[in-house]
Amino acid sequence: MPDPSPVHRSSRHHSVDRIGPGDVIELVSDVGPVPLNVGAILFVAAENGVDISAVEATFTQRIEEIRRLRQRLVRAPWGLGRPYWVDDDRFEVGVHVSRVHCPSPGDRDTALACAVDAVTRPLPWTRPLWRSAIITDLVGGQIGLVMVMHHVLADGIGGLAVLARLVDGTDATEPPHGVAAPSSAPRPSDLLYDCVAERLDTLRRLPGAVARMRGGWSELGRGRGRRAPRCSLNVATGFRRKVVSLDVHLDEVRAVGHRLGATVNDVLLVAATGALAALLRERNEFPLELVVSVPVSARRSTTSGHLGNRVGVMPVRVPLAGTFEERLTIVAGRTRAQKTRTRGTSSALIGPILRLLAAVRLFRWFLDRQQLVNSFLTDLAGPPRQLAIAETPITSIVPITATAGNIGAAFAALSYADTLTVTIIVDPDVVPEIHTLAEALQQQFRTATE
Repeated sequence: MPDPSPVHRSSRHHSVDRIGPGDVIELVSDVGPVPLNVGAILFVAAENGVDISAVEATFTQRIEEIRRLRQRLVRAPWGLGRPYWVDDDRFEVGVHVSRVHCPSPGDRDTALACAVDAVTRPLPWTRPLWRSAIITDLVGGQIGLVMVMHHVLADGIGGLAVLARLVDGTDATEPPHGVAAPSSAPRPSDLLYDCVAERLDTLRRLPGAVARMRGGWSELGRGRGRRAPRCSLNVATGFRRKVVSLDVHLDEVRAVGHRLGATVNDVLLVAATGALAALLRERNEFPLELVVSVPVSARRSTTSGHLGNRVGVMPVRVPLAGTFEERLTIVAGRTRAQKTRTRGTSSALIGPILRLLAAVRLFRWFLDRQQLVNSFLTDLAGPPRQLAIAETPITSIVPITATAGNIGAAFAALSYADTLTVTIIVDPDVVPEIHTLAEALQQQFRTATE
């Protein structure tokens, strides 16, 4: 039986809407110089120009319909359980939404720089944990709509659910699938009662949790080759981030994988590590493989009324020798072996370890020195058709994530309509050669599709 969701647990006591175990992992992981925020920039364009006021009014109205984005997170007193959500009685959507003038030349790269600034600034914990920016003065009369959320709010699947409520065609009458939090904070007795009931429930589910751990061990690769190769990409990162993105044809990437029984994610793994290997060769480093951590969601879809995090991780060892097809064949075999019928089960194993490190204040130390993975890759299957907001087409969606610890370069991919957009996120003090890395990644895709 899969882990109960945060909604199912808190439904026993409607007065407490706690975050789930996966959300706790995201909360304790926010210890680096860059906050653990996730975001995306939506490029909006129309032939006759964009009515910015109409887009902003539509966007803010739909934001207010998502209850979780009107709530703030409250930390429970010691011994009374996990943090919980309550309605923010001082919520004003205008506090969270701003207009940003894009500096010259107003192209995609400068818009991305504005978006990165929005993603990498901390969110105040006294308010709902999100912000948005409308970037104006872009070339061609387009605008950039940036949405940023703290990771405790939602994983990638949850982010897509939020997007689905913001665009045209949304059924505004969609019933909330989460648990309604009270407008005021619960009493200490409510917290105590809920905490005791939840811990008893955890004991009751312990046999099932032990069974899930076997699947989690498989998802983690059964401990094979515990350490990742050392390289210059893995040094403690600072507070600066820079991104570039590139687009490839989704059908071409799918076709490459289909020929060898591989997934789009497998193709991305081989392309990303191939690009990193090219960069390392220029630094006179020649590892035989790299280890990339891939998030594995325990669900394939959700709604804006049921966000949170239900994600495990799958470290994949990717060889660097051989042709693209040879490497892809090996990677596809390894990922098939690591996938389990119940996805995301590795969180049951890594969660307690991460929480323990946080409790003894060693989590930041661990992140800056870990030798388990060389990079991160997150890949989401986004909307299959073009979307619009305020009857204005969304021409492109670029995902942006914040890397932490000693990961100097990471990748985020999102499919939208017939395009796969891949974003490279680096600490420019660790990887100043971001454009070299982007060119190498583009070359990897060209090699794969020839």
